[in-house]
Amino acid sequence: MRIGIVCPYSWDVPGGVQFHIRDLAEHLTGLGHHVSVLAPADDETPLPPYVVSAGRAVPVPYNGSVARLNFGFLSAARVRRWLHDGGFDVVHIHEPTSPSLGLLACWAAQGPIVATFHTSNPRSRAMIAAYPILQPALEKIRARIAVSEYARRTLVEHLGGDAVVIPNGVDVDFFARAEPRREWQGDTIGFMGRIDEPRKGLPVLMRALPAILAERPQTRLLVAGRGDAEEAVATLPEHMRGRVEFLGMVSDEDKARLLRSVDLYLAPNTGGESFGIILVEAMSAGAAVLASDLDAFAQVLAQGEAGELFANEDAGALASAALRLLADPARRTALSERGRAHVRRFDWTSVGADILSVYETVADGAARVATDERTRSRGFFGPTRR
Repeated sequence: MRIGIVCPYSWDVPGGVQFHIRDLAEHLTGLGHHVSVLAPADDETPLPPYVVSAGRAVPVPYNGSVARLNFGFLSAARVRRWLHDGGFDVVHIHEPTSPSLGLLACWAAQGPIVATFHTSNPRSRAMIAAYPILQPALEKIRARIAVSEYARRTLVEHLGGDAVVIPNGVDVDFFARAEPRREWQGDTIGFMGRIDEPRKGLPVLMRALPAILAERPQTRLLVAGRGDAEEAVATLPEHMRGRVEFLGMVSDEDKARLLRSVDLYLAPNTGGESFGIILVEAMSAGAAVLASDLDAFAQVLAQGEAGELFANEDAGALASAALRLLADPARRTALSERGRAHVRRFDWTSVGADILSVYETVADGAARVATDERTRSRGFFGPTRR
């Protein structure tokens, strides 16, 4: 099968959607399918052979974060060329409502189109206001996927219709077989995420850290992610700042090794999460997980059976739960074992098969994807008829 996948966010700024698309493309390629991914990317970004650049992205506030998106006349022309040259049996568009390549591809394509909705935002006025613009594009989609029940709910409430829920996938064995690093072991807690993005929860963790260190001064916090390290620890008492080690951006291999090494992985995210791929990765590596009680996180952690939950944005609750788990190796071992068993449902062998079933359903007996010659995209403002 010839499969085209559209990534809305810049390939050179890693994020959950990009990782999902990358892993899906590599999984499908490993099964013998021909896969091409269209994504925004800077000219100097090294790209895998299956990724086609749609040009430089620009930063845009989106869903409580800053997304790097790609739109406009030139982008629309590149989308149409990629569709024309691809000869795809199916095109899989991620985040078709974002003002980026996904929406442009919806306008430009006709034929077997699948869309995945990642966003969980129950109060999106922008999505409601944009519905008249989005509707002609969304009507072309033949099958809809949501990565969680909460992403599905956002879709249903704002855009109508429905979607099958297929979670994000993880190569469980990649994380399970990682070798711990000795220097990251022993009284360590871990955090991964963009340091300068408040919704990832590092400020909550920094408020909790003094109470943790007051009782367990030997504890170290390992932080992996891009951002200003000095600013992140500015609220900590000066004598405690040495207990926080910033690792910067880490490779996939070091991410897995970090998750295999820490005594406890913390996910204090405050909102805007539709799934929680880092939780699945942590469980795959055998880490005991403590996360904020966001609906999406609770679902991934089996309502607290595969990892513990604390009240969202409550630094005191985070500190109390972390101290209890750090003092109880047996409990951490039990969480690790439950997590390892629970996480198998998110492995690509299962998730990939479900996505392929959707592809086969929409492509069965249908003509290949082609450019829709009735429309011409104007940036992200809507198609015009000629």
